[in-house]
Amino acid sequence: MDLWGFLLGFVSALAAIAVSMAAVYFHMKRSRSKTTAIKGYLDLIPDLTQEQRAQVQEIRLTFLPKVGQIRENLRRERAELAKLLFADPPDRERIYAVARQIIQHQSELEDEVIEHILEERELLSPSQQRKFYEIIVEQFSAGGLGVHDVRGKT
Repeated sequence: MDLWGFLLGFVSALAAIAVSMAAVYFHMKRSRSKTTAIKGYLDLIPDLTQEQRAQVQEIRLTFLPKVGQIRENLRRERAELAKLLFADPPDRERIYAVARQIIQHQSELEDEVIEHILEERELLSPSQQRKFYEIIVEQFSAGGLGVHDVRGKT
């Protein structure tokens, strides 16, 4: 009887571990999918109306491709800068020209995000604007543009 009790306990423990691991897996999968669904700051405001959500989607049809192109330019030029920095002999004139172009694209990205925030802000009620302000402060606190930074996934 002790052998059967041991086997029953062992199988029960294995089943409990499997259920626990499955629960953790599905929880992590769900939380990751929520994070990757964020395309903009207004995705972080839970009480948007259907009309507001539709207007946000319309705004994003032009904004996201525009900033996507700027990000791509930044990636490409940073890769070029890295190559130039380690070329022999270094072409300082070209290095600084590429660096200036990177700064120009960063400025374009900042301008686009500012205009985007102002445009989205107009869609919000006063209480939603307060929440939007808190989101912007939190997102910008890391020193970048938050979800719209170069590292952003949109």
